[in-house]
Amino acid sequence: MIVEKRLLSLYICLFAVFALFGISMTVIGATLPKIFAEFGWSYMTAGMVIAAGSVGYFLSSYLAGILFPFLGLRFLISLSLILICCGLEFFAKTPTAWLNTMLYFIIGVGQGGIEIAVDWAVLRMEGPGGGKAMSLMHGAFSIGAVVGPLVIAILISANLEWTLVYRIMGVLFLCIAIFMQFMPFKLLGKGRGQITNRSRRDLFHQPMYWLGFFALFVYVGVELGISNWIAEYFVSVFGAPIPTGSFMVSLFWAGLLMGRFGIPIIQKSIKRERILIALSTLMAISLIAFNMIGFIGDGKLASVIAGILVILAGFGCSIIYPTIMSIIGDYFLHAQSEAVGFAAMGGGIGGFLFPYMMSAVSTGWGIRIGFAIYALFSLLMVVLNIFLVPVSYTHLTLPTIYSV
Repeated sequence: MIVEKRLLSLYICLFAVFALFGISMTVIGATLPKIFAEFGWSYMTAGMVIAAGSVGYFLSSYLAGILFPFLGLRFLISLSLILICCGLEFFAKTPTAWLNTMLYFIIGVGQGGIEIAVDWAVLRMEGPGGGKAMSLMHGAFSIGAVVGPLVIAILISANLEWTLVYRIMGVLFLCIAIFMQFMPFKLLGKGRGQITNRSRRDLFHQPMYWLGFFALFVYVGVELGISNWIAEYFVSVFGAPIPTGSFMVSLFWAGLLMGRFGIPIIQKSIKRERILIALSTLMAISLIAFNMIGFIGDGKLASVIAGILVILAGFGCSIIYPTIMSIIGDYFLHAQSEAVGFAAMGGGIGGFLFPYMMSAVSTGWGIRIGFAIYALFSLLMVVLNIFLVPVSYTHLTLPTIYSV
């Protein structure tokens, strides 16, 4: 089994949490063309709103890694779910940019807490050297990321109120927050030990600490960039209808979904580190080819080829995040929450900076040039993973810096 039988109910519940998490992270990208049409936002305004969510995410992800041993896992997850619920219930009710920016910041704070709490819980469930349970958990995220944009596309095609998906999600987050009160969190035990302030400072001298940070900085920036802007790209560049643009978001996450459920099957025979490098290379090649199609092609054939490349890019992205998290968790066994939180904060900062960079470049030079940034950074992602893998094999020399 992926996890022990006694932990299965908790794993399934966290699986549902991560599926909802996936929906909440991707619906804004699927609704972006509609927001532009009805709210009259500019690329810069949309970038500001998306970036606010990322600021909330990276602040809470790092703080959650430090504070959750004191707050408790149940309290942290419940609080995070309620924050997301409150943000979703009021988001996009009005075109007022500053209010939506504040609400998306609140959503991001909740998302950061969910990320750290669930990742830590899964690391506790599967132990060192794993990765399958983490990949499948992030597969749940992909399920939500596929479903959310599909629902948006259906609502828009049927001329129904597209903001309805935000309200429904808010209710679902509240329901699962209530359900979490009955889960057996005590079975996970406590952390592997509290580290002292001096030991926490010593972490910043470890190359792996920073490699994890920058690897997720680039990866999350690219992943969220694709997810948030691919719908608008297809509408603006290929002249696709808005529902088709929303469907492309689902295609991207369908590629991730296939990888996150398919790759664990072959993980017995191929090391996770080799898979990490191979799939990050596929992601880079797919994004470069996609951008080339955007510059030199138009019409239906070009959009079909671009759609195939979107799936391949999604498949390439699939196991990058959970694999890096598993490597970081194994490397810093006695400081998992701090190390995972710091790496996730890197992802949050990337998720903050990349949308701003994308919107600024797109405003000045067009969305084709803006999207090309993601192709360039995907190459950097490959390089960082190549450096990260050999460093991960030296982790046996590190535990001396911790106080347990």
